[in-house]
This record gives sequence, structure tokens and C-alpha cells, in this order.
Amino acid sequence: MEQKPVELTFKIQDMDCVEEVSILKRELSPLVGGEERLFFDVLNRRMTVKPSTEEVSADAIIQAIGQTGMRAEIWDAKKTQAAPAPFWSRQGRSLLTGLSGLMMCSAFLTHVYFTGSFSAALGAEEATNGFMPLPVRLQYLAAILTGIWFVLPKAWFAFKRLRPDMNLLMCLAVIGALFIDEWFEAAAVAFLFAFSQLLEAWSVGRARKAVAALMDLTTPIARIRDVEGNETTVPPESVQVGTIFLIRPGDKIPLDGRVTKGNSEVNQAPITGESVPVNKQPDDELFAGTINGDALLEAKCTKLAENTVLAQIIRMVGEAQTRRAPSELWVEKFAKVYTPIVMAVAFLVLLMLPTLFHLSWHDSLYRALVLLVIACPCALVISTPVSIVASLAAAARNGVLIKGGIFVEAPSRLRALALDKTGTLTRGKPVVTKIVPLNGHTEAELLERAAALEAHSNHPLAIAILDAAEEQQITYQAADAYQIIQGKGATALINGREFWLGSHRYLEERNEETAEVHQQLEELSNAGQTVVVIGNDTHVCGFIALADRVRETSAEVIRQLHQAGIERIVMLTGDNAGTAQAVGDEVGIDAVHSELLPEDKVAVIETLVKEYQYVAMVGDGVNDAPAMSRSSLGIAMGVAGSDVAIESADIALMTDDLTKIPWLIRHSHRTLKIIRQNIIFALSIKVLFMILMVLNHASLWAAIAADMGASLLVIFNGLRLLQAQSSTRLKDA
Repeated sequence: MEQKPVELTFKIQDMDCVEEVSILKRELSPLVGGEERLFFDVLNRRMTVKPSTEEVSADAIIQAIGQTGMRAEIWDAKKTQAAPAPFWSRQGRSLLTGLSGLMMCSAFLTHVYFTGSFSAALGAEEATNGFMPLPVRLQYLAAILTGIWFVLPKAWFAFKRLRPDMNLLMCLAVIGALFIDEWFEAAAVAFLFAFSQLLEAWSVGRARKAVAALMDLTTPIARIRDVEGNETTVPPESVQVGTIFLIRPGDKIPLDGRVTKGNSEVNQAPITGESVPVNKQPDDELFAGTINGDALLEAKCTKLAENTVLAQIIRMVGEAQTRRAPSELWVEKFAKVYTPIVMAVAFLVLLMLPTLFHLSWHDSLYRALVLLVIACPCALVISTPVSIVASLAAAARNGVLIKGGIFVEAPSRLRALALDKTGTLTRGKPVVTKIVPLNGHTEAELLERAAALEAHSNHPLAIAILDAAEEQQITYQAADAYQIIQGKGATALINGREFWLGSHRYLEERNEETAEVHQQLEELSNAGQTVVVIGNDTHVCGFIALADRVRETSAEVIRQLHQAGIERIVMLTGDNAGTAQAVGDEVGIDAVHSELLPEDKVAVIETLVKEYQYVAMVGDGVNDAPAMSRSSLGIAMGVAGSDVAIESADIALMTDDLTKIPWLIRHSHRTLKIIRQNIIFALSIKVLFMILMVLNHASLWAAIAADMGASLLVIFNGLRLLQAQSSTRLKDA
């Protein structure tokens, strides 16, 4: 029997930025059958190779990675989590960078001591007559070697493959500076480039910690109760579905489950972004990673540890980095073309300046080296991924799960938005709004008979009537001989007498409707309310009006969406026209489409896409899946308990909090704004130094210092997104 190819996952020790990702793609794509089979998680230094028709061994892939100057091993999740990385892997770059800077300073001061002149130590040949003491040269050489230690293997790979990158640019600049006897310049370039690489690794580590904060929500133990009633502690991974586990006051909840005993407030902010603790009582859902309040809870495990909502969020935030944002892809493509062109221009500068402008070869080579250093795309390359990762982490912390960089920018381009009604604009839970007794009955009598009839049903309208009876402390006994009349209502016996309950249409079919009752029912229906009529074999006892209440925030959210730049907001629902229009008018929707089947919703979305191009569909992620897939962006809300919804949408809102939608759009605008700022700033620095180079006012060390400064600024600018404001506050965009 032929064995199917399997998915391979590797840990890559030296993968800290998209530059390494680009190198790996170029080297491995021909081997694995195409770039689309490679998926990278920079935060965890993980690479996954999807299976293909041509089987490739793990050893062959590891060997190919080794040729790039990077080290790889098979990914072992347990080993990765249990054992920290070796000291050299964690601190080697920092130690060598620090040593490079220390040796450069020591060499400079030693040179000052020997020559008695700062200008001589800075490399002015007139002051030294070309003399460089051997101890100074050795210290500068140590500074250079420690500075480019991690760069050399990658530069050699780029040189062998004739694929220039910023590692090769820096090494050429250092070698060129040594060739013209500019030892200080060579050491400064090596140290400052190493320092900029260290900053880049630090920034990715900072974002890695932000995502790893999700991992810290998990607790290493779960307290379970065995069949004999004894309490023991075990790892959450060993707990099976159906097991009873205990959560003490103040403890993190270890698993997803359903409360079986106890009543406590639970802080769900780590998962859903809710700012207020949620009261939990028997039969309510609990999520792993949330925090119990001040009472003991018992719960039944509903999911294995690997399938909890928290586990899904952690997994998807990691996978999100493989879906690259348009800005990221643009920068990557730009850098691929930009670097070889600049190298060619630097070579032309070297050849043409002595010929056309009669400059010395020394001066021409120096200017060409300055151009190479200026050309380094370090700040440009790092400008986007840091911002994207910070944006993803901040959104996850606010209960908004974005499936990838490609979807981070999408909300900022939206021009139209379609929202489902039930459960989105409304609470999705009807409540009794009016009780109208007739023919001598009281409200209490009518509600008692309705509750007795509905006691056998789990329909949302029945549950609303039973809740109203409980709220008004109405006592009732479940009716006997209950029978459903499909699509119309039900009949049953109360104290031996037959009663019926049904819709307005059922009342009309029984020919028991009066003109006055008909008018009242029509008015209620046009106002968006559903009517349940109760009667017996002689007369109509009365009717109860119910409505799905609009969320308190819906109208304000619609206003905020318009302010955020959404030109057209429509409501899509399968409900009747009267109910839908009443809700639409109350919240300020631009257009209402009612009585729609799933295919009708898709047709409306297609029309909006033709007119507005960028359209989002907001729904529950399951019933609205066809419309979501046809829209430019599918947003599922209130999906904390729904695996299908989390998987189906491009963006998943963990709670049913509508305010997260305008927050998401503002967050996307802010992310795009910061990305553009970083790109413009990084390119502006390069243009400025190219002008200075032409005017002969730029030095090697100043150029690399400027590039390092630019890298530092774009990193901190991108990391500002980690401080994204909570989505629970509604603010003007």
C-alpha cells in the first residue's frame, strides 16, 4: 500500500525576520514543489512544509536549510515548550554584538592613545600618514568579526547563489572599507548592522511575547473529582470529555466546560475582550483561560485541551502570520528588485566617477560603499511585519481574532457593510412586550394558560413566555395531551378542557377573529412584534406580543460605522418585512432586505460588491456562511462557543459586542497608517543619504547609523499598535 506524503514541521534557529523567510522560499521552493507549500511562523521560528505528490525527506530539507547558513531541526512541540533554548541560541547574538561594540570603542581609544589625535583615530589619513598600529588593527578586526559573525553564512549563501541581499551588501561594504584601509568605518558598519539585526530580533521577540501572553492563560493543572469523590490534580491534556473538574475562587479555568454546580462571576476578558465579569450558573459555558471570581464552580469538560477556544485562538494567531498583508508582499517584492539594482548602481559609481569626474579610485570606492550601506533595505523590510504582528496580537487581546495579515488591512478599505438582524443587531432572544387579555380574562390568567401550553416546547417564543411567567411569579402546571399543529401552533388539555395556542394565521383559520382584534394584531406585526394567540373551544382568551429586542449599542454602532467611512449599511434577514423595517428604522440602517433565503442574501451581497467593490458581511458565521464567502470580508460575531464559526470567518469577534466592528475598522486604519509612515520614513532616509553621498557629505558609519536609527524608529512605531485601546469604548473615528 502506497504511503501518503505527510506534513513536515521544522524549527529554524536563525529565522527572525522576513529576510530569512525570503531566503528559505528561494532555496526550498524547487525542492518541495512550489512556494505555496511553505508556511512560516516567524514568531515561533517554525516552518511547515505541506504534503505534495512528490515526497521530500526531512533530512533533505534540513540539509537545504543548512546551505542557507541557518540551522533547522524537526519541530517537537513538547520539547519546545518544556526545555528552554540553549544559552548560545538565546544570547549569542547579544553577546557578540556587545563584544563588537566594546572592541570598536577599545580600538578607537587605543588609536587615540598612539596618535594623540581624535581625527587620526577617525581615519583621517593626513593625520596618520596611513599608519595603523598593529594592536589597533587587531582590535578592529575582532570588532568586525564579532559584528558579522551571524551575517557571514547568509552572505556567503547569497554570493554563491548570485542573489544579493542586505547581508551580502553589508559584508561587501565591510570588505571594501578594509580594502581602502578604513578600519574604523569597517568596524562601525559591522557593529551597527549587528546592532540593527539585534533590534529586529528584539522587536519580533516583543511581538512573540505579546502572542505568548495567550499561552500564559493556560494553567498547568486541572482539579478533577473521581467517582469516589476524591479530588486530584492532573495536567489538562489528560482530562477526557465528560470529566467533572473544579475551579476554586481566583483560579484560571483549565478547560472548556459547562457549569454543573455553583454560581460565580467569571472574567472572560482574556478570551472575549469583555470588560465586565460575566455571571455563570448551572448550564452556562466556561472557556479555558478565563478567571473564576469568588465562588467555587464545578463543571463538566466539553472539549479536550487541544480543542478549546483558547487553543484555537493560539493556533490561529500563529497561523495568521503565514497569510501576508498586501503591504508586506509589496515590500518583499520591492526589496527583491531594489537590492540588485542598487548594487549595480554602486558598481557604476565605482567605474564612472574616476572616468567622468577624475576622482581618485579610493574616493570612488568609498562613495560606492556608502551607497551600498545606504541601500540596505533593513528598515524597509522590517517596517511592515512588526506592525502586522503587533496588530494581530492587539486584536486577539481585544477579543477580535483576525485570520492573517491579509485581513488586517481589509477593514480599512470597506465601503459597504451588510449585517444579519437576529443575534447581530438584535439580541436574538425574544421577550414578552405586551399581554392583552380578552373576554373577561386577566393578564395573570392568560400568562398562566400560555405557560402551561408552552411548558412542553423549547421554541424561543415558548422560552420567552416561560421566562415572563417566572419573572411575574405565575405558578402553572404543564398541560396534558400536548399536540403540535405543524407551522401553526399547538393544542393541549388544561384541567380537562382543551386550549389552543397559535399564530395570527391560525386564528384566522379558526374563524374566531374579530375586526378589532385583527387591527390590533396587524399594528403589532407592522411594529416588528410577533403575536401568540391563546383560546379555548368557546372564545379567544387573548394574545401575547413578543419581540426580539434591539441591542442598546446598535444605533450608536451604525452611527460610528458611517463616521468610519462606511458609505452603505444594509440589513439582511429572513424575518418578515414589518419586523425587519421596524428594526432598521430604529437603528438607522440605510436599506432593509427582508424575507430572504440564504441564496437571496448571496444575491444582495453580489449586487453590493459590484457597486462598492469592498463589502463585509457580519453574521453568526454558520447560517450566513454563503453570504460571508461571497463578500470581500466575512465577520462572524459571538463565536466564542462555536468551532464552526471561528473556522468559517475571515475575522471572528469572540463576543456578540457590536462595538468591536467600528473598533476593528479604526484599528485597521491605524495599522495601515503606521505601515505607510514606516515605509515612507525608511525610503526618505535613503533618499536623503543618497543626496548627501552625491554632495560628498555622507560617511559609511553615519549611513549605517542612520539606517539603524530608522530601523529603531519603525520598530517602535509598529509596536505602538500593541497599545490599541479596548474595543469596549466607543470613540469617534
